Amino acid sequence: MKLSALLWMASVLPSHLADQTCLATTVYLEARSEPTIGQYAVAEVALRRRDRGMGGDNICEVVKAPRQFAITLMPKDFEITDLVAWNKAWKIAGDSINNWSLPKSERLVYVPQADHFATVAVSPSWSASRVVRKIGDHAFYAVN
Repeated sequence: MKLSALLWMASVLPSHLADQTCLATTVYLEARSEPTIGQYAVAEVALRRRDRGMGGDNICEVVKAPRQFAITLMPKDFEITDLVAWNKAWKIAGDSINNWSLPKSERLVYVPQADHFATVAVSPSWSASRVVRKIGDHAFYAVN
């Protein structure tokens, strides 16, 4: 399936399914080759940003904020071809949304306070901020 088709579907789905679609797409694009815990951490960053109002009021707005996540950086004709990785990303997105709906004291948290991440191969301008954790090829940061 093309990225453009997924984004169109998210625009017409009920909000809970749209959010899961956008989050799964983000997990797939950002971390499909990463360990499972790293995929959960990517989802957590997006959910934390939503809670903090960083980029929007819902998950789709947050992950579509310009130049913040791969969903806005990939060509719209990018093909989602690895169905095993997509199904895993879909499950992780759903699990993460359910986890994040719990009271803060009951949530499973992988990267406390992290609101940014980047591959360890680059050094973004904000990377001087506190590194919360490194998982696979990603470093997770508490910037705000």
